[in-house]
Amino acid sequence: MALVWVAAIAVSQLSAAAVGTDFRNSFALPGTDSQAAVDLLTEQFPEASGDADTIVATATNGQITDPAVQQELTALLDEVAALDSVTAVRSPYGPMGAAQISPDGTIAYASVQYAASARDVPANDLRAMVDLVTDASTEGLEVAVGGQGVAGLSHPTIGPAELLGVAVAGLVLLLVFRSALAALLPIVSAAAALGVATGMVRLASNVTTITDVAPTLGVLLGLGVGIDYALFIVNRHRANVRGGMDVRHSIVAAMDTSGRAVVFAGITVVIALLGLLLTGIEFLGGLAIGATVSVVLTVLSATTLVPALLGALGLRVLGRRDRTMLAAGILVPEHSTGAFRRWAGYVQRRPVVLALVAVALLATIALPVGSLRLGAADQGNDPVGTMTREAYDALATGFGPGINGPLILAVDLTDTPVTDGHPAVLMPLLAALQADPAVASVAGPMLHPDGTAAVLRVIPTTSPQDVATSDLIDRVRTEIAPAAEQAAPMTVHVGGPTATFDDFAGQIQDTLPLFVSVVIGLSLLLLVLAFRSLLVPLVGALMNLLSVAAAFGVVVAVFQWGWAGDLIGLGKAGPIEPFLPVILFAMLFGLSMDYQVFLVSRMHEEWKRTGDNAAAVRTGHADAGTVIVAAATIMVVVFGAFVFGDSRTIKLMGLGMASAVLLDAFIIRMLLVPAIMHRIGPANWWLPGWLDRILPVLSVEGTHVEHPGEVARDDAPPAVATVPVR
Repeated sequence: MALVWVAAIAVSQLSAAAVGTDFRNSFALPGTDSQAAVDLLTEQFPEASGDADTIVATATNGQITDPAVQQELTALLDEVAALDSVTAVRSPYGPMGAAQISPDGTIAYASVQYAASARDVPANDLRAMVDLVTDASTEGLEVAVGGQGVAGLSHPTIGPAELLGVAVAGLVLLLVFRSALAALLPIVSAAAALGVATGMVRLASNVTTITDVAPTLGVLLGLGVGIDYALFIVNRHRANVRGGMDVRHSIVAAMDTSGRAVVFAGITVVIALLGLLLTGIEFLGGLAIGATVSVVLTVLSATTLVPALLGALGLRVLGRRDRTMLAAGILVPEHSTGAFRRWAGYVQRRPVVLALVAVALLATIALPVGSLRLGAADQGNDPVGTMTREAYDALATGFGPGINGPLILAVDLTDTPVTDGHPAVLMPLLAALQADPAVASVAGPMLHPDGTAAVLRVIPTTSPQDVATSDLIDRVRTEIAPAAEQAAPMTVHVGGPTATFDDFAGQIQDTLPLFVSVVIGLSLLLLVLAFRSLLVPLVGALMNLLSVAAAFGVVVAVFQWGWAGDLIGLGKAGPIEPFLPVILFAMLFGLSMDYQVFLVSRMHEEWKRTGDNAAAVRTGHADAGTVIVAAATIMVVVFGAFVFGDSRTIKLMGLGMASAVLLDAFIIRMLLVPAIMHRIGPANWWLPGWLDRILPVLSVEGTHVEHPGEVARDDAPPAVATVPVR
């Protein structure tokens, strides 16, 4: 089996290297106003329908109009204009370029117009332009370039911080297992899965739209769940062997119990991820595909490669001390007898007080989520020292923050074509725009030769990520444009990157109820099938939502409020990108359900064996405690390492996932869920008889569990047990 995985990795990676990749950040939004603007521009102004980047020049010793400076900058712009993907360069020294020079004469910008959208501009042309701009900077002239095109060159990558996270995860495994070989197994399993998955995602990028963030997201998620899934199986196998079971039967038993739970947990994560397809947004669909491939491969690796390696290792999966004890006939009890056993007993004795404390703590952490604002975090959030950040800051200094996020108004004049070259029909629109206090300036109109369309460039007074800019977009669409359309037959569409992100956020919010309902509904159904219970799935879902809310609270506090942002190299505070909460919800809900499955499957196993709820919850809590805490520690380390990467998006995902796992495992699963289940009592496992008869049987614990007798069921739920508070 190991050779099969080696071959699969080789085929996947070599095929991807031979075919190449075509990652694209597609924000196409059919049916939105910004997409209508793009469509009109493409039809009427094809030469200006593509995206544009901006070259910014700052004269450090004199004026930007000094002859020597003008000569250097003009030479650079001529070289950029010669690139194949560039259709036009609007120079500040041209006939209409006076507005492109700052009032103090030290800063100027040139617009670089592409023939296509930024995602379709060849990377070689973008790199060539960046090289030209870099070489053009001299002692008296600083030049930078920013925009959607060059920003696409900065693909998220795996760096030293992420590799250090894996190394620390290996150390945690070594401390847990006390065996170097056993500690390596989960890492090898995750690495094998990602070796195949990354190649498959790279290949898939050539046949469907997959964003450049998808590979890094897949690695982030794959490392976390891949190590955890293998850890769960290896831990159960080691417990079996230390308890006296021979290696072959132990592997079978581990796969029949923990292996089933891993498959079940993987299914819940996949359901949550594929729920992103319900949004109908191409960008999110690509992320869902990339992450799903990673999760599926980690489940396959954990259930095929890990058993094979366990068989090859034999008793070497145990540490030297455990092997010595086993040889001497000293067996380790199946159930935990240490600190986790004592903690489980403490939770059983004081369930109400501990539950209230846990809920209060999580609710406090979740408070910032009430001020969550979705929006486009502009390039002013890029790390200091990057070229895009330098271009953004220079433009804002010379022309105000709004220059970094112009609104593009595409006007359809088909019913009132301008035939004399004097667009009087547009004067009411121009006047209303110029009178708005949030508008710094209006450039244009640029007319189509036959007078059937026009383009206006509106510069806000505020930055792209400022809420006032979003308010301006709404005002143009709901007040200014309708008034102009009533004055004369025309249709006004508001486009540009900022308007596109606003529409993106709106479309996500429209589809969010369906997405959340389907993900939660299917997850509940699976848990009902697995545990033959109504309350256990309901409690699990509510706890998952609580952990997600707390994680979002941490994200808002750091990324939107700016708390401790300097500690992780965050450029500055800003709104949360519209797609991130949806992605985080999918991943976090799935991961939270993982821990619910791992915890409750052990409890359910004991319940089926004894029929005693108190003993089942206490024993399952204690036995699952070691592996859940170890697995969560590894996930927190791995996810936390991504916080120190360069990409704001990956930083946010890493912090959100690390926070969620930390809170979910240590507070919710190790305290709140057991406390609630003790308080509920035998009603945890109640399922109406009629529903039990019609539902298919799906066993998470396997067939090895001994059944002393079926616990009586009827259509009335048993009374909730009362546990005295001490």
